[in-house]
Amino acid sequence: MPATPAWPPRSAPRLFVAQPLAEGVALTVDGGQAHYLAKVMRVGAGDAVVLCDDATGEWTARVIEAGKRDVVLVPETRTRPREQVPDFTLCAALLKKPNFDLVLEKATELGVRRIQPLITHRCVADRLNPDRARTIVTEAAEQCARTALPELAEPAKLDALLRQWPADRALFFADETGGDPAAAAFAAHRGPAALLIGPEGGFDDGERAAVRALPQARPISLGPRILRGETAAIAATALWMAMAGDWAGQDVPTAEPHAN
Repeated sequence: MPATPAWPPRSAPRLFVAQPLAEGVALTVDGGQAHYLAKVMRVGAGDAVVLCDDATGEWTARVIEAGKRDVVLVPETRTRPREQVPDFTLCAALLKKPNFDLVLEKATELGVRRIQPLITHRCVADRLNPDRARTIVTEAAEQCARTALPELAEPAKLDALLRQWPADRALFFADETGGDPAAAAFAAHRGPAALLIGPEGGFDDGERAAVRALPQARPISLGPRILRGETAAIAATALWMAMAGDWAGQDVPTAEPHAN
């Protein structure tokens, strides 16, 4: 007998939706999401779509109707609960738009729990389009099969961030003037953590002194070469996930879902 096809098929499109998902409760998507499903992926009645709501987890849904303006789906089975993400925040200085877009995308793929954009003295950008940024992280989460969207904070000035820094969270500071080797520092740490990455021109002397004066700050070195801002953010995040995050194959500190 022929093998029973996998359900849902691996080719099934994935979407994050704003509505809470529940078995048998129909929902309608419209706008760009409807266009993606009906025109790009060409779904029709009976086809499978994988849905996530950033709260209950991942669901297999069946298309009931695919129209020109909207698509009606019914969740049938919850296939995965919302994942427990490591309690790790990426504090990254704003870069030129394409470069920071890359940071947002790759940080999401790597499993960052929270992204905190920063404004420093040498930033070439001082604002972030929140709708565009949210679209980037959502599409990245869909692509890499995350069931939890990263929290995306409003851009903050570095001095304000340092004044309000929580006492129980280590701040690994990628300092081009030197620090402990990053891999060893990450491997030795347990508990909530964050990574601070500077802009294209680096931190100025006053900013560096202010960070180093923070009791929770732990200066680290990312090797002998000077890395671009986006390279440093992506490489250091990947290294943290490997040494202390959910790539390490051991229990790691996690955070409860963010209340929207």
